[in-house]
Amino acid sequence: MADQIPNPESEGPAGGWGSVKSIAHMFGDARPSPAVLDTLAHQNKPGGFQCVSCAWPKPVNYHPFEFCENGAKATLSDLTSARCTPAFWETHTVSDLRDWKDYDLEKTGRLTEPMRYDAATDRYVAVTWEEAFADIGKTLRALPRDDVVFYSSGHAGLEAAYLYALLARAYGNNNLPQSSNMCHETTSVGLNKVIGSPVGTIIWEDLEKADAFFFFGQNPGSNSPRFLHPLQEAKKRGARIVTFNPVVEQGLVSFVNPQNPMDMLTGHETQISDEYLQVRAGGDIAAILGLCKVVVEADDAALANGTGRVIDMEFIAEHTTGFDQFIACVRETPWSDIERESGLTEQAIRRAGEIYIGAERVIGVYGMGLTQHSQGAINVGLLVNLLLLRGNIGREGAGCCPVRGHSNVQGQRTVGIAEKTKLIPMDKLKQLFDFDPPVKDGTTIVDAVKGLMAGKIKAFISLGGNLVRAVPDQKEMERAWATQDLTVMVSTKLNRSHLFPGKQAYILPCLSRAELDMQATGNQAVSVEDSFSHISGSIGKRGPASKHLKSELAIVTGIAKAVLDPNPRLKWDEWTADYSLVRELIEFTYPEDFKDYNARMFQPGGFYRGNDAHNRVWNTQEKKAVFTTPAQLNALSFKDAAGRFRLSTLRSNDQFNTTIYGYSDRFRGIEGTRDVVMMCEEDIAASGLHAGQTVALVSDFEDGVRRTMPGLTVTAHNLPRGTIAAYYPEANVLNSIDHHDELSKTPASKAIPVRIEA
Repeated sequence: MADQIPNPESEGPAGGWGSVKSIAHMFGDARPSPAVLDTLAHQNKPGGFQCVSCAWPKPVNYHPFEFCENGAKATLSDLTSARCTPAFWETHTVSDLRDWKDYDLEKTGRLTEPMRYDAATDRYVAVTWEEAFADIGKTLRALPRDDVVFYSSGHAGLEAAYLYALLARAYGNNNLPQSSNMCHETTSVGLNKVIGSPVGTIIWEDLEKADAFFFFGQNPGSNSPRFLHPLQEAKKRGARIVTFNPVVEQGLVSFVNPQNPMDMLTGHETQISDEYLQVRAGGDIAAILGLCKVVVEADDAALANGTGRVIDMEFIAEHTTGFDQFIACVRETPWSDIERESGLTEQAIRRAGEIYIGAERVIGVYGMGLTQHSQGAINVGLLVNLLLLRGNIGREGAGCCPVRGHSNVQGQRTVGIAEKTKLIPMDKLKQLFDFDPPVKDGTTIVDAVKGLMAGKIKAFISLGGNLVRAVPDQKEMERAWATQDLTVMVSTKLNRSHLFPGKQAYILPCLSRAELDMQATGNQAVSVEDSFSHISGSIGKRGPASKHLKSELAIVTGIAKAVLDPNPRLKWDEWTADYSLVRELIEFTYPEDFKDYNARMFQPGGFYRGNDAHNRVWNTQEKKAVFTTPAQLNALSFKDAAGRFRLSTLRSNDQFNTTIYGYSDRFRGIEGTRDVVMMCEEDIAASGLHAGQTVALVSDFEDGVRRTMPGLTVTAHNLPRGTIAAYYPEANVLNSIDHHDELSKTPASKAIPVRIEA
């Protein structure tokens, strides 16, 4: 039960005074103006600005403070008083900065002027926007179209994203990979295959009606803390919560609500999980199959006793296909195999299964713990199977809930940032803009990186992000990145990707979302889409960090004007002057999703663009929801071997993606360092090691490539046998670019085969 979940490493519950102290520390570190308090007060509210951190939705009836610890850190980071001006480069070379930590690069502050790399001095030097755009345009014009990649992180709003995709296609390719390729592309591809929707099926009201939540590989305490509020309310009304995760994440153990004065005064903790099952890394297929086996056995018993069915056979018959084949697999799989592959006991899985059966309405929640595996799409398919058995998709209080990690990562896909042409209404683009969009599919991140390493990619435009740091085979990526003819990075702060400049390299500094975006028609609003497919407006009110900054949209249009031939239908200047015109284009291109876009964008909670699977309309090839039958019981592409561990990469409580805010991972009791490898005490002893010892991790792909991560301190942590953990993005050096989900090509970062060298 929840009060028996062992998490001795945590310094306290999620939320509570620990959260308040962490924000206060960040406030002192960033030294923003006092006006940031007003920004935070309006964060994630109608008429305010939308957080640049996670994609968790905004409730219609919002709290007094609708930001979380990491959301506040992201805002404070953006509004820091620190500045990385051209003067910084007078005393620092690019080569010297390669020895800096990610945290130290972050601490240099906001970039203030466009910069060009000067190879002669190994420094970046200031240039004008006109010079930067002209040089970028000249180089792009001369390159073969397929040799250029237009990458985006999940930061830019829908308006900039739409024009960025338009720029790429008008240029001549669909090379539009996105940060989702590295995390939830498995959702976009795998979920779409089985229910006909690339996104989750629930809305906010479902959270309020669910009887049970089943979590798989998701950590709300650090990655989406505002999720803890509806979970607390769910516990108050008697809902049950079951968690499957190799790591005991404090947010799914206990929570003190920072917005509840009585909770803060008394330290009252809400116990979150009723059952917490520490599945082996890569063992979710077996675990979920075990849950399904409990359901099938209960249904068999009900049939034998003449009582009501446990499986919703009416729903199965009307709405699904593949049921018989999957049920045969469930029946044929012995419990001994399930226990071996999951690392869980039959008894523990049965307890969880009984909770599932006893709940009328269940939401299945998952994160990258399911998606970042070689068989990640099968993981997702098995979770859908579990929900389908009792009709838990497409009705109130039930459904599938993938939790996205970046504020507009889902929305960018919605408005055209996608490499697959079948996802884009090319006929609409031709009608609107009078050009022939390219018909050839573009490249994913994995394929782009492999092309880069092979010398086939000549230029990378990055709308946000820190791609060099974010991908596998990091050392080889650093080498290859610098061989390009052109690298262009739209950024707010310095990061490691800037330190491996191409032959021509530009850093183009942009506004943050919290800042005023003054154009010819006044301050501009942007919009974003959350994990529940709701669109919300965002408007910044703080003064820009520098008078030289441009908005992401203005940078996109500036590049477009420099690289594309004149076309009277491509009204870059008009769109820059008035973003509402871009929203009109989006509405015309996607009329069903964006009806009355401009009128609705600031309604409380955002407007719902709809999801057919939410209404039990299945846009799959079969026109039904599809049961997945797994070919294996784990999500791995390698076998266990003596001395081989499954390494899972983790984020600390003091970071967001590749951005490191500090060195306090209080939920894991790790302070002052990120150079650790977490192991259970049994594995430490069995390996002849001791806590505090310095070791190296070495990847064990048997591919002839030696990938090492030295200087790690062995740290005892509550993990299953055979599963160890280290921090992302540092541990990317151990992963192979060829180690990814078979269907989506999402890097398999949650179970990397490694050995330990003392």
